[in-house]
Formats: sequence, structure tokens, C-alpha cells
Amino acid sequence: MINWEELKHIHVIRKLEEILAQWFSTEIFFVDERGLIRNYDPADRQREFKNPVCATLLPKDKGREMVMKAVAQANERIFTSDQTHMLLEGPTGVERVLVSRISVGSDFLGSVYACSFFEEPATPAARAQGRARVEALGLDGEAYDAALGRMKVLTDAQKKYFFELVDLVAQEIVTFHTEISKREERISALNSQLGNRYSYDQMIGKSKPMQELYGLLDKIKHSESTVLIQGENGTGKELLARAIHFNSPRKDSAFVTVNCSAFNENLLDSELFGHVKGSFTGAIKDKKGLFEAAHQGTLFLDEIGDMSPTMQVKLLRVLQQGELTPVGSTEVRKVEVRVVAATNRDLKDMVEQGTFREDLYYRINVINLVVPPLRDRKEDIPVLLDHFVSRGCKEKNMPLKQLAKRAMEKIFDYPWPGNIRELENEVERLIVLTGDDPRISAELLSPRIRDWGSQSKVQGVRVAGKLKDALEELEKTMIKEGLRRTNWNKSRLAKELGISRAGLIMKVEKYGLDKRKLARTGTEG
Repeated sequence: MINWEELKHIHVIRKLEEILAQWFSTEIFFVDERGLIRNYDPADRQREFKNPVCATLLPKDKGREMVMKAVAQANERIFTSDQTHMLLEGPTGVERVLVSRISVGSDFLGSVYACSFFEEPATPAARAQGRARVEALGLDGEAYDAALGRMKVLTDAQKKYFFELVDLVAQEIVTFHTEISKREERISALNSQLGNRYSYDQMIGKSKPMQELYGLLDKIKHSESTVLIQGENGTGKELLARAIHFNSPRKDSAFVTVNCSAFNENLLDSELFGHVKGSFTGAIKDKKGLFEAAHQGTLFLDEIGDMSPTMQVKLLRVLQQGELTPVGSTEVRKVEVRVVAATNRDLKDMVEQGTFREDLYYRINVINLVVPPLRDRKEDIPVLLDHFVSRGCKEKNMPLKQLAKRAMEKIFDYPWPGNIRELENEVERLIVLTGDDPRISAELLSPRIRDWGSQSKVQGVRVAGKLKDALEELEKTMIKEGLRRTNWNKSRLAKELGISRAGLIMKVEKYGLDKRKLARTGTEG
């Protein structure tokens, strides 16, 4: 599978897109095997389209549907053809598009869709026909007609270069994919030698919470039971999952990851369980799901708390029976997979609210691991800083830098809501900003870290009136802000405040701080 997200960072592909836009006013779309555009986000309202017709159609819902349908149909046509590229009608039937095949051997991986241009000026009749089509969808016919007037008409010589450039984009994508695949195969071949790269004894931390976690990992290293990892964002849950896999009996088999919050229900269904050709629009060939890809290995389900109720039922069936059915198929397939799940949400609370299945919760929560947040293991900060600074300087071929005492104090004071990931990003930023200076000063710290604690953390609390009222106001403010900070994780907030969870729930009800009530009154944000 092509890593579509990485393509935007490939310099030669970016330059080819710029040339095609500048010379031919065309929009270049990368289309995956299912017919979905991978380099266009409909929610991105800031994107500037280089092609007049795309600029007219894509910002509108009906126009976008017209383009998406044309893209999926063109992708299917190039898939069923043995041609390198095909010249087809554009979305409105008046203009022309070029579709270039992306394939490795006999595997069809998608296409490059170049939209759109004229081979010769459109006749008045053709323009009127196209305008009628867009107006039938409730779109602005006058704007569409004006867009046609700005379209490029390519000569035969220009078409020759245009075809070569679009084909070159497809070839560069294939080259990138091939090189990445070779690298992954090489890594897989070295797994037995490099497995300790992710081993938990290489995880950084000497604090008591981390040592307790290491001790628990020691006890389960020979187990193949399902594991639930709980922890805030940025605490290293995936690193821990890898450590579990590479210290387990399955270390020589596949370790497959999926972020459940990154897909809608239908796409996650296809990703996990696969689909058969023709099961939905764009399903142009059979595809194995990640459960089958992880057969006899480990599947890491990140953000499992974001999984829909329907998907929870399907996951439960796999865990209980080791069986799955691909989308659009009636064939039951057997899989043997160890599941490691992770979440930053309070699944127990979700079970009580009825948004997470209780039977699934107990099925995945056989072994429970809690990754401590950085604020609870601040004694690890010097070790982490040494590691990140040393690694960052080495990667950038710079002399080793030292943190000033004041900078270290500021870093210690800050609560690190983004945890280790936030600390790592801050260190990278500091190394870049320091330049040739061997010393990292406090002035270079991000303002949120540098200025933390300089102002009162509780503002606007009354200083006159009855003490009881002032204390209740302060208590309400602390609980309200704490709920927001912990993403409504009552267990975690109760621990921070030093009260029982039941006591916190009573106070939430007393002050009317239930999330749904705040949402209704518009005060949640």
C-alpha cells in the first residue's frame, strides 16, 4: 500500500505538479486503488485550485460529488485497461482529462488524474450542454461558462510533453513506493537482530512509576493475552505496544498498527477486515484487511475508544471466535492474532455511559497497563532531555549542547500536557534556534513554557464576601478547568485533586458541570 501522505514531501513530485499547473493549468490528483482522492481534503477551504473548472466545482458539495464520481470511474477504466494512460472525458463531459496508471508488476495501486484541458476549443453546443449539466445540480452556470473560457487548449506538441509529465508523476510514485517497500523488507529481515530496539528496557525512565511498569512488562513477556494500554496523548503508548510485541513469542511475526480514530466506520471496516471486489464504489479488487495481515502476529489498535458500536461488535467476534467476514463477502475467514489496544479515554466511564460495550471492555482488558504522564515522573526529565538533545545534535551534525540552569528550572515547572511528545518537539525546536551557540538559554523556550507560573493560575476569584461562597467558587473553577484539561476523565482528575471518584461525580452534579449540560448551554469550550 502506498504511503500517500508522504508523497507531498517528495521534491520531484512537488516540482512536477508545479510545472503542470504553471504550463497547463491542470490539477493533479493522486487516486488510490479504491478510487479515492488522497491529496485533496474537502475540509481544506484554503486550497487554491490551479484549474478553472476544478476551482468552480470542488468548493461546492454537488460539484465535488460530480468530480469524485468522474475520478472513481476513470480509475476503474484505467484499472481494467492494459494502457499506461488514457485520455477521457472530464467531469462535465466537455473538457478532457488524462489518467495515468500507477502499478507495480501486476498490482494496480491507483492512478494520477490530471484535470483538465481542451484538445480543441469547445463548440458553443458543447459548452451549452456542459452548462446545462452543472445547472441541473444547482451550480452556477455562468461561473462554469467563464471557467471554460479560461481553460488551456493544448496543441499536439504540448500534449506530447503533457502526457510525458503526467506519466512521470506516476513513475515517481512507483519509484518511491518501491524504495520504501525495499526498506521495510530489509527492516523485517533484521527484526531478529534489532528487536531490542523497541524492548522496554530501552525505554527511557528511571522513576518509580516507570520501574513499576517495567516490572509488570517482565511478568507478561511470555504471555500472549490481550493487552489494554491506557495513557494520555504523547506518553508513548505505541512504543510500549512495540516493546510488548518484540519481547513476546510473536516477535518474528508481523506487528501491524491502525489508528481507529483516523477512519470513519466504513473505511475502518474495510481496513480491519478487508473487502471483496465490487462490495462498494471503488472496490476494484479484493483486499486483505489488517487482521489477516497480522495473522500469527500482533495487531495494535490505537484509540480503540473512538470505535463505533457496530465495529465494536465485529471486533468482539474476532476476539472471541477468531473469525471475520470481509466487507461484501459471505466467506468466513479464520485469523490468529494477538490484540494490543490503546486509548486516552476512560473506557470504564464509557461502559457506564453505554458508549462502549462491557463485554468488549473485559475482553481487551485482560492485562491492563497504564503509562504514567510526564508530570507524574518528573525525575525522568533530565534523562529524557539528555537523550533528546544528544540524538538531535547527532542527527543535525551539531556539537552537543547544554541546557542553562534557568532553562532546566522552567522545563521542570511546566506541567507538560503534551507529555513526552511535547518535550521531544520542544527540544528539537531549541536545537534549531540555538544555532552555533553551545548553550540553550531560557529565553529560547516557547512562551507557554517560559511564562508558566508567572501569573496566578486562578484568576477572578472573589476576595470579599463569605468564605464558604469563595471556596465553592474556587472548587467549581478547579473542577471545571480540570475536566477540560483531562478530557473529562473523572478517574484521572479525582486522583489529581486527591478525592474519590464518587466524590468528584457528586461535585460535578452539584455545580452542573456535566459535559452534556455544558454543551447544551454553550459553555463547554
